[in-house]
Amino acid sequence: MIALRRAGAGDVEWLTALYGDDDVEPFLGGGSARDAADVLAEVKRSRREPERFGRMIVEVDGERAGMMGYREVSDVHRIAQLEVLAVHPDFRRRGVADEAARLLQRHLLFELGFHRLELACYGFNDAALRHAERVGFVREGVKRRAYLRHGAWQDAVLFSLLREDLEA
Repeated sequence: MIALRRAGAGDVEWLTALYGDDDVEPFLGGGSARDAADVLAEVKRSRREPERFGRMIVEVDGERAGMMGYREVSDVHRIAQLEVLAVHPDFRRRGVADEAARLLQRHLLFELGFHRLELACYGFNDAALRHAERVGFVREGVKRRAYLRHGAWQDAVLFSLLREDLEA
């Protein structure tokens, strides 16, 4: 069974190791937390402002398998940006990210009342692009050469999901 829970202080060491994994790090955003102090700050903010910011642990049968994050980008327009999807290599290719994404979508749209979810994937990250489309996101466009990552400019592919997309 796949479940989401809000990250706590006891997850910081595990999250720091996950973010530093050689199979995970190349795909994280350039501004993502990397060291334990920054990860702890994000976990504390997630607990302090759960309607505006989240760091969620993905569990499979009670075992940590990954994490997902979000942040409110517009209070007035009820828009949240999804960020920092990381699945531990031991749990890949089992549909964990897809099921967890659907749980997070429903939480944000129906429980927290967001109207629109947005995400951006590096253009080189084929797995993330396929994942976004599998879980219902609509491709909206490309920000050309938008982000400097590992010494080269990368495109960002933009996606959105609206509340009514899940209500239909």
